[in-house]
Amino acid sequence: MDSRYNFREIEKKWRAEWEKNPVNKEDDVKPRFYCLDMFPYPSGSGLHVGHWRGYVLSDVVSRYKLLQGYQVLHPMGWDAFGLPAENFAIKNNMHPRIATATNIANVKRQLHEISALYDWDKEVDTTDPDYYKWTQWIFVKMFEKGLAYEKEMPLNWCPSCKCVLANEEVVEGVCERCGAPVVRKEKSQWMLAITKYAQRLIDDIDELDFIERVKIQQKNWIGRSTGAEVTFKTTAGDDLIVYTTRPDTLYGATYMVLAPEHPYVKQWKDKLSNWDEVTAYVEEAARKSDFERAELNKEKTGVMLQGVKGINPVTGKEIPIFISDYVLVTYGTGAIMAVPAHDDRDWEFAKKFGCEIIEVVKGGNVEEAAFTLKDDTGIMVNSDFLNGMTVKDAIPAMRDYAVEHGWGKEKVNFKLRDWVFSRQRYWGEPIPMIWCDKCGWQPL
Repeated sequence: MDSRYNFREIEKKWRAEWEKNPVNKEDDVKPRFYCLDMFPYPSGSGLHVGHWRGYVLSDVVSRYKLLQGYQVLHPMGWDAFGLPAENFAIKNNMHPRIATATNIANVKRQLHEISALYDWDKEVDTTDPDYYKWTQWIFVKMFEKGLAYEKEMPLNWCPSCKCVLANEEVVEGVCERCGAPVVRKEKSQWMLAITKYAQRLIDDIDELDFIERVKIQQKNWIGRSTGAEVTFKTTAGDDLIVYTTRPDTLYGATYMVLAPEHPYVKQWKDKLSNWDEVTAYVEEAARKSDFERAELNKEKTGVMLQGVKGINPVTGKEIPIFISDYVLVTYGTGAIMAVPAHDDRDWEFAKKFGCEIIEVVKGGNVEEAAFTLKDDTGIMVNSDFLNGMTVKDAIPAMRDYAVEHGWGKEKVNFKLRDWVFSRQRYWGEPIPMIWCDKCGWQPL
């Protein structure tokens, strides 16, 4: 150790001095600057260098603004509910409240030792009733406005931890913390209706001081598209609704695909001669996360529903219906019409399962590969009244035709999904709602 700087004595002395006489006192005359860090999870043995790697940047900015004459608000807090804290408590045979308090004290000690410039008078603890009474108040207000609701949702379930996992907590089909195989289960969850603000989110992105690349990523994440909802009759007597941005390709729709969780799958049980095969595939799909299922390059798998077919509304032809895990029940209607001549995934699936491939946009050799024209100048073929039209003109023409004949309607769709707000955990934010058999859900 360099004898010219005894950090143990010098820093200890000045930490004590700064705690008695804070350098960042409240002053109504000074201009204000707010610097906010992401609060840590106090769920382990303490901070590691990776935490401080992030916090040192905001600490430098706070000190710089302080030296410029600003009154700086730089709070620290603890994101202390949730699975990490609960698992730590289970592992160490402690009540999570005790474990959380112990870990908070330790992390706070570490932050004091590195002399981070935090305003400890503004400390936040999400497990403190004086804090979460306000998050409960917000939740009730959202419920009253129809922005919080309960719904059965397919979720990732860890049978070992006995809780629901986010997609990020599932790694190659297993729980990242305990290694147990994860399955998909339908559970009742509280949801927040962020999709009601989807268009406003897109509109307001342009006003943000973000780099253009990030703005584009945000818009793609929200994923606005304009298309049509098309109703396909089925031989089971049920109407099957699909969402498509390309109604012009309906003449090339040669099969349909349902998500394995689609309610019609169970509803048609008595009509399917291969129910055992269908059940086995549904169980297999339940062991995969949405991330795995949406992977573009993965091998296409599926099972044909033997006993029920769809009916193409423009050709009147019966077409097979499959279930496949590349269709997600949470996007669109959980069902698609497949046009293998002009979609890469549909083409791969059709080749594997021997489905018909019909060219409806001229170009390429659709027996060798899908022709996926990227602009709207392609010419329609094999499409009756659309023949000779450009794709640009054919899309609204088919949409209007579907509306006129009563089996379609214009539809704006978003990739953005409502937020699953509650997960089945012991140590989590208390939802301020009770169920009344007479009145339904009531705020507590």
